Amino acid sequence: MTDKEMTWVEHLGEVRKRLIWIILGFVASMVLGLFLARPVIEHLKNDPAAINISWHVFGISDALRIYMQVSFTVALLFTLPLILYHAWAFVSPGLLMTERRAIGLYIPFAFLLFLLGIGFGYYGLFPMIIKFMEGFTTAVGAEETFGMTQYFQFMFNLIVPIAVIFELPIVILFLTTLRLITPSFLVKNRKYAIFISVVIAAMISPPDYVSHILTAIPIILLYEFSILLSKIVYRRQQKRDRLAVEEEEEEEFATIITDDD
Repeated sequence: MTDKEMTWVEHLGEVRKRLIWIILGFVASMVLGLFLARPVIEHLKNDPAAINISWHVFGISDALRIYMQVSFTVALLFTLPLILYHAWAFVSPGLLMTERRAIGLYIPFAFLLFLLGIGFGYYGLFPMIIKFMEGFTTAVGAEETFGMTQYFQFMFNLIVPIAVIFELPIVILFLTTLRLITPSFLVKNRKYAIFISVVIAAMISPPDYVSHILTAIPIILLYEFSILLSKIVYRRQQKRDRLAVEEEEEEEFATIITDDD
């Protein structure tokens, strides 16, 4: 077996080890989420966005399904820092010290952005959708009766993707630090990013143009903010590269002078 094959085997072994730690962390967070599910459900039930909604269950397993949905979301939230840490630990041996420290600083900001995405989805986008749906219910003269399972499934299917989208700046920073993308690449593909943002907004928002626009704007702004951050990181990389080249040229010149003496 060659050195290259051994290297790949070692990498695969490390990936396996880190995946096991992540899975164990997720399972432990799921258990914790089951204990936190009841107070979380009570909070959501008494929240102003849902206080006028009459909830019902239409199946024997609906209540358990709701607990599992809440537990899964809590587990995802608590496991995110662990996932980010192991991703950083896996790639850090191949990075410069400055790049290693920079990516390490991304972890708490990624967690905060995820929380910000949850907040925007729940307190911003979700009430707007509920109000939009209530308008149609009133128009047809029907009485609102929500199944708890359908209510939570709809809410989580909306909020979780929004929270993931809010990780875009960190992903862009990470890829720029690894020199996999450049600001010019992001600028060149801006029109495609805007199109994808509009498509995503149309998929997760009510079927009207106002909701599409209100949902697409934050996604587009996140992309533009990511370009700005990418430019900052890229300029710093270019500056470090120039300094490294200058230092190397100075060392070569000093070596030539020494040899001549």
